[in-house]
Amino acid sequence: MDPMTQSAQISSSQGFADGQNSAAKESKLSDSFLSSSPVSLIQSPQVKDLIHWRDPKKSGLVFGLSMLLLLSLAAFSVISVASYLLLALLCVTITFRIYKSVVQAVQKSNEGHPFKALIDKDVSIPPETFRKHVDASLTYINRALKQMSRLFLVEDLVDSLKLAVVMWLLTYVGAVFNGITILILADILLFAVPPVYEKNKTQIDQYIDLARTQINTTIAKLQEKLPGAVKRSKTE
Repeated sequence: MDPMTQSAQISSSQGFADGQNSAAKESKLSDSFLSSSPVSLIQSPQVKDLIHWRDPKKSGLVFGLSMLLLLSLAAFSVISVASYLLLALLCVTITFRIYKSVVQAVQKSNEGHPFKALIDKDVSIPPETFRKHVDASLTYINRALKQMSRLFLVEDLVDSLKLAVVMWLLTYVGAVFNGITILILADILLFAVPPVYEKNKTQIDQYIDLARTQINTTIAKLQEKLPGAVKRSKTE
């Protein structure tokens, strides 16, 4: 075999192997990101049990505390809410510490510090866990930057027009609601929609399929009239 041809084959096989390694790394990062994304968090068994009200007491407690926090943020500043929460926590721990000290002095016991088990507990973040979340966040940031570049530089006219329509609708949403109000509504829907959907799953799925079919039909008609439709059909 010609040495030049053999060298070209070796370099080609090395490039293919490097491509496979990079693809595998990207796949691992993607899996890491998906495993730590908010979507996977909502789909975890513990969260699903909460939002489906499997344990009404626990779900009611979480819902009440989250609503109280959001309503507090709506009425006061973030600094005030954080300061009051930390002050309340300090009042509880200081009061309990003094109470236990008085009880130990009266009973002449040597139980020691009431929070000793918590003080001795290791609360540091392992470097591996930190790097894992940094890699997942970096993957998300790179994907978001690439998507923004594609949309704002109009790589696909249809997708850019969709974004423009969404931004236009959000201007009306922002005129009516602020960020905290949207979070309050999202918290209410998070704990209200899953049990309702679970009880009426068949009927709701039928209406969702009808709406999805209508939307897809409308989008397909619009794409046929736009210049970017020809380019998209060729690439697909």
